[in-house]
This record gives sequence, C-alpha cells and structure tokens, in this order.
Amino acid sequence: MPGKLTTHVLDITIGRPAVGMRIDLFRSVGARRTLLRSVKTNSDGRLDEPLLADGRLKRGDYVLLFHVGAYFSARRSPDARRFLDRVPVAFRVADAARHYHVPLLVSPWAYSTYRGS
Repeated sequence: MPGKLTTHVLDITIGRPAVGMRIDLFRSVGARRTLLRSVKTNSDGRLDEPLLADGRLKRGDYVLLFHVGAYFSARRSPDARRFLDRVPVAFRVADAARHYHVPLLVSPWAYSTYRGS
C-alpha cells in the first residue's frame, strides 16, 4: 500500500483550526527545491486531500512552508508579521509506504511540530 503525506494547522492563540492558511510543499534535492503543491487549509485546518498519495510520496527530503504571517494578517492580528512570517518544516521520508502526518501548532510568536499519525 502506498504511503501518504498529510498536515493540519492549529492556531493556538484562539485554540481552533487555522482556516485558509497557505502551505507550499517542496521536494529538496541538495540545495535545489522544487515546488510540488500550493494549498490552503479548510475549515478544519486540514486539507481536503493528502498532499501526496497514490504512489506520489517518494523517499527523500521535503519542506512544508507554512505562510503564518499572511494568515495572522488576514485575521488582523496586531502581532502579525512582527516575528514569524513563514515557517519552514524540513523533514525526511525514509519509508514511502508509511503515512507521514506533519502538523503545525502556531501563534504569531512561536510554533511546534511533530510527526503525527
């Protein structure tokens, strides 16, 4: 069974999903990054479909770029873009048959991520 890549974003300033956040997915090979997808989160802070599935997830290095500054600016947060603008999460897929879930918990000042299930 082929693996897949998913994500979700939680806005910890309001304790709710981050709706409408842009996320770019890149594949990294050495110093070169190739944009694979650009998506926005839905009303649940998730995507309507996996970022990669159906055999498109390959072993290698990836970067998820979360556009948090634009998200907080759209929410009219007084601290938008004062500290965090874009949050890159670089990770490696070692087994393309597995599910990689890479969520982001974020505020205008801090973030956390982990490999979920």
